Amino acid sequence: MSVNKVILLGHVGIDPKMRYPEKGISIASFSLATNEHQSETGIDRVEWHNIVMFGKNAEFAERYVRKGTLLYIEGKLRTRVWEDKMGIKRNITEIHVDYFE
Repeated sequence: MSVNKVILLGHVGIDPKMRYPEKGISIASFSLATNEHQSETGIDRVEWHNIVMFGKNAEFAERYVRKGTLLYIEGKLRTRVWEDKMGIKRNITEIHVDYFE
């Protein structure tokens, strides 16, 4: 048995960027910042997450989610690999959203 579940509560870093790769398919991408206070140093550590929403969730994000919005997200961790224009392999880790408030 295995589990791939991510739960985040943080603030949106940029307005969602929309893509429509095919008719009827919408994808929203944006960053989300989470803060973790380290009591021993007294410093907050900020972690940035790449968020991806599909379909109705993406359409909702396009209308209502803006930079600074506090967002609760549940989703799955996904890693994507591609080659850039120079032929260099790149990868990115994203959260694919199942549920949000």
